[in-house]
Amino acid sequence: MPPRSNEPGTPQLTLRDVAEVAKVSEMTVSRVLRNRGDVSQTTRQRVMEAARTLGYVPNKIAGALASNRVNLVGVVIPSLSNMVFPQVLAGISDVLDETPLQPVFGATHYGQDREEEVIYEMLSWRPSGMIVAGVEHSEASRAMLANSGVPVVEVMDADGDPVDAMVGISHKAAGARIAKEILARGYRKIGFMGTKMPDDHRARKRLQGFESVLNEAGVGLVDRLFYSGGSGLGKGREMTQDILERHSDLDFLYYSNDMIGAGGLLYCLEKGYDIPGDIGMAGFNAVELLDGLPMRLATMDSKRLEIGRAAAGIIASRVAGEPCDQIVTMDASFDQGQTMRPAT
Repeated sequence: MPPRSNEPGTPQLTLRDVAEVAKVSEMTVSRVLRNRGDVSQTTRQRVMEAARTLGYVPNKIAGALASNRVNLVGVVIPSLSNMVFPQVLAGISDVLDETPLQPVFGATHYGQDREEEVIYEMLSWRPSGMIVAGVEHSEASRAMLANSGVPVVEVMDADGDPVDAMVGISHKAAGARIAKEILARGYRKIGFMGTKMPDDHRARKRLQGFESVLNEAGVGLVDRLFYSGGSGLGKGREMTQDILERHSDLDFLYYSNDMIGAGGLLYCLEKGYDIPGDIGMAGFNAVELLDGLPMRLATMDSKRLEIGRAAAGIIASRVAGEPCDQIVTMDASFDQGQTMRPAT
């Protein structure tokens, strides 16, 4: 049978088409494609080869009407361009690849209104589960997730009240940890550069934890600079130049992420600053892409891959009716790199 035209209005392939090519009944084709029933391996291979040859794709929506669910897992993240999130997605895919579940991704661009739209559309397809970045959502988004009737895992954050399950790190604790490391190395005149707040909730929490430790030690931030839009080396260079021109006596620069931290590092090296002697630097996220810098930036590992795997594991276990942890909190590990003095 020749392949059908894909012109608009052309009838879709059916089970009958596959059955005719495979020379079996439609019921046998259905059993093979649904992986149900007792079908010989020879017949199964013949049916699958016929389906591949024809380009037949089964209608999973129709096949799921009885259970009112499809084997999709909705994954809602702030951005597909931010290099932080691809590792989360990789971790999710690593686990779900071993199951019948298939992740589908949607980006919110850090907007609550957009997040509502993405969650609404995904839930309208009746997925088997949802993985959503963050624990701060609009009332409408929380209501949709809470009443979805499927497992919901909020990821990347452990500072909050989850709708259902939660996997992440405490960003307040991460900010506090890096502040203690900075103070332990004798730095006292500290400047901060980061994303516009309160839009970036996780960065805001890290700054809260960071400042709480500084304040307890009687050390205040000398200055803060915030930016909106995407993170990049150019933005880091620009902000670093600005803050150092305003405060030439700063001895430490703390960045809310590694990308702008890398830009700041390159600027300081070009200007001849003694790093980490005269000035220390640290970022956040442990982005592997920056391993080729002239110096290894001090940072904290936000456990993105591990978070993705754990979240997908919860969904897969819940769908299979197996017991699993509902709340998973991971520790963000510290890496001194080469941009901080040894602790005294």
